[in-house]
Amino acid sequence: MLALGWQGAWYATLAVEGRQPQDLRPYLGGTLELDLQVAEMANAGLRFKMDCGPGCERTLWFVEPARAAAGQGWRHVAVPLACFLRDGADFSNVKRPFALDVVGDGRLALSGVRLVAAGQGTVNCPDYRSESVTPAPLVDTWAHAWWPQRHAQKLHEARELNPEIVFIGDSITQGWEKAGREVWQRHYTKYRALNLGFSGDHTENVLWRLQHGELDGMAPKVVVLMIGTNNTGDRQEDPQTTAAGVRRIVDEIHQRLPRTKVLLLAIFPRDEQPGGPLRRINECINTLVAAQFASQKNTQADGPSVHYLDINAALLNADGSLSREIMPDGLHLSERGYAIWQRAMDAQLQRWLAIGTAGH
Repeated sequence: MLALGWQGAWYATLAVEGRQPQDLRPYLGGTLELDLQVAEMANAGLRFKMDCGPGCERTLWFVEPARAAAGQGWRHVAVPLACFLRDGADFSNVKRPFALDVVGDGRLALSGVRLVAAGQGTVNCPDYRSESVTPAPLVDTWAHAWWPQRHAQKLHEARELNPEIVFIGDSITQGWEKAGREVWQRHYTKYRALNLGFSGDHTENVLWRLQHGELDGMAPKVVVLMIGTNNTGDRQEDPQTTAAGVRRIVDEIHQRLPRTKVLLLAIFPRDEQPGGPLRRINECINTLVAAQFASQKNTQADGPSVHYLDINAALLNADGSLSREIMPDGLHLSERGYAIWQRAMDAQLQRWLAIGTAGH
């Protein structure tokens, strides 16, 4: 038995790692099993993780079941290995067959971690093929205290502002309220701009928010959308499924705001060097999304309703590496980064803002 306690953890990991890679293919129809005793999980969360070959890992959040098990004694957990399977994974060469990530503040004990070739699962997992297009709120532990409150706040702001521009996205968009605040105030406040960026959001979380009122009762001239890097960072998701999520969001915006223009941004680069695995995934998503909208017919007399814009080159050094002056943590923008973003969008936004739409 191993007892774990953690406090104020952004992420902490317990991992089982072998000296030599193991062939897990005989277990792919079975389960990852362990016994778990949860003492405290109200402000914490955990996820199971498994390598799927060199440079590949898959995760399964286990937040709600762990909270339900708190104070209930020992529970047997059997996770189907199917929860970790994706096309292209190489389970013949696994160095880390088990890891446990924890966040927040919590206490638990575990024992008997093992793989069972003919095990029967006790845990359900989302269908990775449709997760990105299935609307769902963000349930990551670190977000549960503020995400619903921000949604409610933004519903109120939308009614008060009657915005001409709406920005939709994840933490990079939410960052207009932090590192990008001065740039926002100089350039977007005059348009009563509304920031619908939510840190941690995936495509399915944006879909949930849009279907729960965040665009209702308004008629903005422009929506600026960038989303998808958390699908990559959290799940190393197939670019096809993330691109489908982006497409579904654009369709949702058009359904609710049929006369509003959409400025669709390429997902910004990540990973310090050009060949990084997450950078490559984002680039594949961008290629797919660009192809989807490049051939779109003009649906309005004044031009296409969606304009795809890739400003990524402006965020990188000449050798393709990330600029720490622009992306200090390798993902989020500095004030200088937001100024670059603003300048890169300005010509297209000004053309559209000069055109009247319903309600303006």
